[in-house]
Amino acid sequence: MTALSAPRLFTPLTIRSLTVPNRLWVSPMCMYSAIDGVPQDWHRTHLAQFASGGAGLIMAEATGIVPEGRISPRDTGIWNDEQRDAWSRIVGEVHERGGLIGIQLAHAGRKASTWWPWAAAAGSVRAEDGGWVTSAPSPVAFEGFATPDALDSAGIDRVVEAFAAAARRAIDAGFDVLEIHAAHGYLLHQFLSPLSNLRSDEYGGSLENRARLLLRVLDAVRAVAADGVPVFVRISATDHAEGGFTPEEAAAVGVWCGEHGADLIDVSSGGLVAHQRIDVHPGYQVPLAATVRQTGRIPVSAVGLITTGGQAEEILSSGAADAIFAGREWLRDPHFGLRAAHELGAEVPWPPQYLRARWR
Repeated sequence: MTALSAPRLFTPLTIRSLTVPNRLWVSPMCMYSAIDGVPQDWHRTHLAQFASGGAGLIMAEATGIVPEGRISPRDTGIWNDEQRDAWSRIVGEVHERGGLIGIQLAHAGRKASTWWPWAAAAGSVRAEDGGWVTSAPSPVAFEGFATPDALDSAGIDRVVEAFAAAARRAIDAGFDVLEIHAAHGYLLHQFLSPLSNLRSDEYGGSLENRARLLLRVLDAVRAVAADGVPVFVRISATDHAEGGFTPEEAAAVGVWCGEHGADLIDVSSGGLVAHQRIDVHPGYQVPLAATVRQTGRIPVSAVGLITTGGQAEEILSSGAADAIFAGREWLRDPHFGLRAAHELGAEVPWPPQYLRARWR
């Protein structure tokens, strides 16, 4: 098969100085298995396996830029050098297998200090159990969680500085891509949505004001990344709730992010409020990616119940997105990329150890 007739899913995508060999990528997925923010052997084997499985890009999980920015006490962090060095070993193993890896830089805001999914308890973790006081744009709790403190001006400045410091450590660890997490109801999304941002200062009210912190963070991360390292932004393009953040607002924010140096918008949805109503079905978030992409100003990725190579190829061929992130399917099959290439008849590199499975 020639390059001209190759499925679009298995054509390269060049972003700044980085050429990603294909467009089927591993979405960031929390493992809730870190100790004091330090990734463990679980993370190493979990992430490295995808490099052997044909992933064009692997995005490491939402990683706290500060201790209080973690979703749970078991989340990974990148606020100190011990964490940086542990990540560096993981990055090295992915690179040894020929893969590319990014990291999602995150602050959970009012959704921080929560129990991990399989814990015996639920909701917010109390201080005596290792939890902490959370922060947010306004003192409005996520349903069932503790009420956060509202960030003041100095606190907002510290958030920006922490994202920049985390970006520096991530680059020093060798990550190929940085992603700013502004989705799923976490801090930057909390600022974007009028359901959680009730401020009356320069960070609240109009969409321009609600996007101000995200763009400040993006400016700071872009400055650290300089011209070479791609910077993505993940957004929730709708809150799936009345009066919340809308796809049209997401498209406008995507344009602004492009103007501030973002290279791709990773389009997801939801997570801001517990009363969201989502019609979940295969590819249910693809129209949101298409809405952001139709501005023609910045590439986008689609995510959400994308489970076959044929489905992913159809999304790209339709013009709805430029790349595909998948999550659950990579967990089910860490060789999803090789399987999709086989299904679509694409010529892709296989680890020599696996060549016996290439055709039969």
